[in-house]
Amino acid sequence: MCLIFLAAGAFSGAVRAAGGVESTVNLGLSILPGNMAVAGLFAIGCFISISMGTSVGTITALAPIAAGISDKTGFPMAICAGAVVCGAMFGDNLSIISDTTIAAVKTQGCDMRDKFRENFKIVLPAAIITLGLFYFLGNTNEYQVNGNLDYSLIKVLPYLFVLIGAVSVFVILIIGTVLSMLVGLGTGMFTATKMFTHVGNGIMSMYDITVISIIVACIITLIKEYGGIEFVLNFIKSRIISTKGGELGIAALALLVDICTANNTVAIVMAGPIAKDISEEFAVTPRRSASLLDMFSSMGQGLIPYGAQLLAAASLTGLTPFAIIPYCFYPLLMGISGLIFIFIKNKD
Repeated sequence: MCLIFLAAGAFSGAVRAAGGVESTVNLGLSILPGNMAVAGLFAIGCFISISMGTSVGTITALAPIAAGISDKTGFPMAICAGAVVCGAMFGDNLSIISDTTIAAVKTQGCDMRDKFRENFKIVLPAAIITLGLFYFLGNTNEYQVNGNLDYSLIKVLPYLFVLIGAVSVFVILIIGTVLSMLVGLGTGMFTATKMFTHVGNGIMSMYDITVISIIVACIITLIKEYGGIEFVLNFIKSRIISTKGGELGIAALALLVDICTANNTVAIVMAGPIAKDISEEFAVTPRRSASLLDMFSSMGQGLIPYGAQLLAAASLTGLTPFAIIPYCFYPLLMGISGLIFIFIKNKD
């Protein structure tokens, strides 16, 4: 897991330095219809976050654009910021290079592709409804984007490669990093002497979550050795009598731990061993348990005012997290969609 975290950081650093982020944003804005300003922000946020694998990075890239659209169109700043946060949480939950997805897959022992398919079909209705809500809110006005919107399709290529080639995560990330470095060199975005600096910066950006994962794993092992996890597991199991109950227990566990830690990756790493035991005991498939862990921890992360995502969006738009939360439709709808799937479909 730690090696994949570092590989994801290397790719993120390389592709950002090669101009991939800016090109991807400009490409989306260039093809955006005039009456879909707010809905377009959500759609672009979905694409960028699923490509980058980071919700905070997506918010950092798009929040200034959201502020500019609000200034030019008169749309409430909170709506535009909410669209960005919703789009960012979409990819944070689904992207194969997201640390939350990696943690969920590794702790539950399932294949990345299986988890993506399981997760995608659950969250798709929530994403469609969210897109409709933002289209309805923003369809009353049009806007004209000013400024330089130049983009290069070749700079978007590493994103597309990583997204489409999602088979072996570690290998794909390494190849995507090399491809980004070649694109950056070929387009003159950086020199050969600087390219490893950008890769190193990306790796360092994953340092905290890597160390935290190791420490949390050590703590969980000690807790398990002294009976703590068994106590929590028995407490949850005593209230579970079916597969449906097991899935509800995993969902509640992920949400509650995220609310306490304000970090959905840490929440998944902490809750993962317990969720694994529940899934084995009550016949929950690994891909379903991984999806539930990822969805409901991301749901909490997209709604708590002290989470990094809302704090970043608020600081970049001059708002407070509480002003943005009413427009965070997607995290809430994602949780509702997850509950519906639990009740209507328990086994594959």
